[in-house]
Amino acid sequence: MAQITIFARGRDDIPVYTAGSNGLPEFLVPKASLVSVVEDDPFFRDSMRRLMRSLGYTVEAFPSAADFLASPRLAETACLIADVHMPAMTGVELYRHLSEAGYAIPTILVTAYPDDDIRARALKDGVVCYLRKPVDENHLMRCLRVALQSGEPPEQKS
Repeated sequence: MAQITIFARGRDDIPVYTAGSNGLPEFLVPKASLVSVVEDDPFFRDSMRRLMRSLGYTVEAFPSAADFLASPRLAETACLIADVHMPAMTGVELYRHLSEAGYAIPTILVTAYPDDDIRARALKDGVVCYLRKPVDENHLMRCLRVALQSGEPPEQKS
């Protein structure tokens, strides 16, 4: 990975910040944070995987909630991005299942079919963000920062 380091003016021993190949300062990209994506649509799943990698995150993608729940990566997941509408177990059901099982994984839900009632209940239950597809990259980045810092959800501020 190529890095760019910017030093204080006239000093080659005082770095101001270092940026990775994605151009973001390293302090903005938590390298150790695993983002798990659970999405039944293979095109969106692959797109989200590529986006997370381009932002510097470690990412694992799963085609279903069952695959995620059976994965050894479950325990190391720092943030979960899940589709609301999936067969067998929805993203909301997955979030509730994880909460009931004692996993406090900050979760971002995404959907092509937004529903105000589902959104309100999910946010009340503790979901960090509820985003409409196609996902706005800047909004997603804000949600990721909040999820990984365990701060107040951006959805609650407005």
